[in-house]
Amino acid sequence: MCGIMGIVSQTPVADRRWLVAGRDAMRHRGPDDAGEWWSADGCIGLAHRRLSIIDLTPTGHQPMLDATGQICIVFNGEIYNYLELKKELQSLGHAFRSTSDTEVVLAAYHEWGTEFIRHLNGMFAFGIYDQKKRCLFLARDRAGEKPLFYRIANRSISFASELKALMAAPDFPRRVDPDALDCYLTYGYVPGARCILQGVNKLPPAHALLFDLESGQSRVWRYWHLPDMDAAVAADQVDETSLLDTLENLLEDAVQRQLVADVPVGVLLSGGVDSSLVTAMAVRAAAKVSTFTIRFPGYGLYDETDHARLIARHFGTEHVELEAADVTVDLLPVLARQFDEPIVDSSMIPTYLVSKLVRQHCTVVLGGDGGDELFGGYGHYDRLLWMQRWLGGFPQGVRISLARAAGALLPVGFKGRNWLQGLAVDLKRGVPLIASCFDQGMRRRLIARQDSWSPVAEAIREGRVPQTADLLQRATRMDFENYLPEDILVKVDRTSMLNSLEVRAPFLDYRIIEFAFGKVPSYLKATPTSRKVLLKKLAERLLPMEFDHQRKQGFSIPLGSWLQKGPWKQFFHETLLGSNDTLFNRKCVKGLLDGQAKGRANSERLFALVLFELWRREYKISL
Repeated sequence: MCGIMGIVSQTPVADRRWLVAGRDAMRHRGPDDAGEWWSADGCIGLAHRRLSIIDLTPTGHQPMLDATGQICIVFNGEIYNYLELKKELQSLGHAFRSTSDTEVVLAAYHEWGTEFIRHLNGMFAFGIYDQKKRCLFLARDRAGEKPLFYRIANRSISFASELKALMAAPDFPRRVDPDALDCYLTYGYVPGARCILQGVNKLPPAHALLFDLESGQSRVWRYWHLPDMDAAVAADQVDETSLLDTLENLLEDAVQRQLVADVPVGVLLSGGVDSSLVTAMAVRAAAKVSTFTIRFPGYGLYDETDHARLIARHFGTEHVELEAADVTVDLLPVLARQFDEPIVDSSMIPTYLVSKLVRQHCTVVLGGDGGDELFGGYGHYDRLLWMQRWLGGFPQGVRISLARAAGALLPVGFKGRNWLQGLAVDLKRGVPLIASCFDQGMRRRLIARQDSWSPVAEAIREGRVPQTADLLQRATRMDFENYLPEDILVKVDRTSMLNSLEVRAPFLDYRIIEFAFGKVPSYLKATPTSRKVLLKKLAERLLPMEFDHQRKQGFSIPLGSWLQKGPWKQFFHETLLGSNDTLFNRKCVKGLLDGQAKGRANSERLFALVLFELWRREYKISL
């Protein structure tokens, strides 16, 4: 895993120092090596920080030029089918100097042009400059595991793995984008191509960008889509045993491919269904498998070590139980600095601690991310289906009235308030926003500077809802294309990379993604009374009989309890109320803090405001 950045300009870059400064602001992404390349005319500069995983020798150094010296690449990620691609390219006459997957990507571009991305199975973000065609080609993997920010301005394009690298440029604007802020406060992240800063974009998952140096024009396109549901599945003509066999074979192959590395590899074993299945497949592929579980002393409800031990004993892995140190509030400024586009997810704290501990033992780990979105694992799926079954027949007008009454009469943080507000959504075409941070009325009260803000998040979200008649398909596709890449994968990437640890996700092999959305009927994902149906059937086939298939333990911390007293409560109060330099209405914030003290569920909302303020002050962002 690595950090990449670059600039392609129509005029020579006068001050080149910021490129190295930006590159080294991402040193955590690649502590093993660093490189810089400039074109002869000084218009194109590429930079790279390297975490050595495949080919640890200097031949894997980046930026990397092809044999002609005309094509240069900076690459972040892993290509899991690079050995097959290498053989194919060798048969077409390509010779290789290294054993790295980066050189394979370079040769593939040389052979097939921009269409080569369809050949890749992996997680990636890269920039390729073609000196002959005078163009920059950027692309990002299908699920969005690896990040890529870019800015087009002043007859140039600059790009980087992390926003902090772009902010190294002396003329970089540091103003909050009001629409992005509205999205952040509504659903906890900034979706799609938007970015929290004005003038910056994210390249969305499964998208590519071509920037023409001569014209200064750019083109962004989507190179891959989730498949439509297979006609046989829609007609309920499926063979359950065949589906299980296919899923088992796909997962086994994905895990086997992702175990390939020239450094130690392990498995993050929580003891849940997803990580346990990854472990089951890993022991098939490798004679020696190391598994890691984290224990948080004093928090019994969050302790999964017994479940992980069961799986480790059953499969005979070399199991390591790591104990996290006490979580102090001092960690929040560190995370705010790292999450240079903030997200609202306090589980970034245990994810960071896990990454820090595991990095002491290995450089690469496999995890279970993606299983919930692909196979119906989240708790809101069965509840939505229950709502559809028992409340969907109520007149829309009645449900809208109930939703409005809940928003007006129930205080923010009241348990069930979001679900009642969700009654207003037409379940034949929409998806209720159950995990809303702040509804529109609350945002109107919260934003102190109304002249720079207007509510747009609901309309933006509605435009991103997939068009399908099946509610569960709609909800899982919505989560796959929004919550997964903008929250889960951001959280994993930023926390693991801060510790120079590479995390791989076998469930996000694009073949498993296409299988899940194209071949698996909704009733084998979730029903009004069950979740993750097909995966649990596979677990019954592969895991020990004593395994608890119904357990669902989210990776979280007792933030609500911490905010009742002590240093966490004090820090939150000081951050939000200790300065007049704040975006948020003090009276409204105080109401949230008071509500939390009374037992309401405002901890994640308060986390959203604290992280934003810490981030804004760290990077001196104006409003």
